[in-house]
Amino acid sequence: MKRILVVDDEEDVRRVACTFLEDAGYETSEACNGVEAIEVLQRIQCDLVLTDLVMPEKEGAETVMELRKTHPDMGIIAMSGVVGAEFYLRAARMLGAGATLLKPFTREELVESVEAMLVS
Repeated sequence: MKRILVVDDEEDVRRVACTFLEDAGYETSEACNGVEAIEVLQRIQCDLVLTDLVMPEKEGAETVMELRKTHPDMGIIAMSGVVGAEFYLRAARMLGAGATLLKPFTREELVESVEAMLVS
């Protein structure tokens, strides 16, 4: 079973994403920022990281860059819902995210993005 790490500083977003993914048959882990995400990935293996881009302590863009260096084959989906999110999402792609999601997203949008990343 594939494991996905969901990284977002908003607990409600993490829980909704995890519920959507678990309902689709994935195992999930959670982190509230990029620092915690890196710590989680040192303890457990994940197949994909779904990360918010605007977070305290370690921004998602920094996390994407670090993951690209330490886990070059890992799937990364960046997400954002802030004003100007399209700019942040384009930047995340340039930094190594394989896909992006605009928040709020539907169950179908999330699962389709995850499945596409895990197949490629």
